[in-house]
Amino acid sequence: MKTSALFTLLLGFFSGVAFALPQNAPVPGGVAIVTLEKNSTMPRARWGDKPLAVLQHEGRWVALVGIPLSQEPGLLQIQQDNGKTYTIDVQPKEYTTQRLILRDQRKVTPNPEDLERIAREKTVLDALKIRFSTRLPDPDFSLPTPGRLSSRFGLRRFFNDQPRAPHAGLDITVPHGAPITAPADGTVINTGEYFFNGNSVYLDHGQGLISIYMHMSRIDVREGQQVKRGELLGAVGATGRATGPHLHWGVILNGNSVDPELFLGKH
Repeated sequence: MKTSALFTLLLGFFSGVAFALPQNAPVPGGVAIVTLEKNSTMPRARWGDKPLAVLQHEGRWVALVGIPLSQEPGLLQIQQDNGKTYTIDVQPKEYTTQRLILRDQRKVTPNPEDLERIAREKTVLDALKIRFSTRLPDPDFSLPTPGRLSSRFGLRRFFNDQPRAPHAGLDITVPHGAPITAPADGTVINTGEYFFNGNSVYLDHGQGLISIYMHMSRIDVREGQQVKRGELLGAVGATGRATGPHLHWGVILNGNSVDPELFLGKH
């Protein structure tokens, strides 16, 4: 079956399903929820050349737009497949600064061999982040491990007083070996050990919604495996660039890192 035919079949199957939504936060690193024109079948929407997740909520179709941390405040536009254009007014948001000290200087200033490895890994990881499957996601996530929410999303980070990229996830501080579970149904699309991320798992929840689990001590799933909400993914650790045991939990929406806390609903 061709992809387009499969997509149409899935749309018809799910046309009566209503999904809970993340919090509406049209800020850099946030999620904008856009109500689309009424349609008897599920419409499609895009931001430039990026397809967007579209779900049904309270009898209406809505598009979920992940806004990058680098986005300047102002107006951005998305388009429905019928040609209708919608404008999102992105509001400013200031994120605080965090300074960390790492004993492993290579995790701050990698050597040439490390840089080659990092470049290879980046190619793989960047491809995972822009994956778009036809599966309809349930974006009402549960917390993947119970613990203290420590380093919040968007922090402007300094490692050993050297500026680095903003924090693109949510850190949950829990003891070494604590279980990590899937926040919603998904497909394991990658497992591996990476220079910065350590032992990691990537889940595809559908339509460009991806979740990431980093610094794990143990991985208990395999690529291609279907997992249900609450199913064990592995255990908390301190692999990769980490100052101690914790879970770095990331959420990607239409290729952009967004705040995972926006997806924590009733579960």
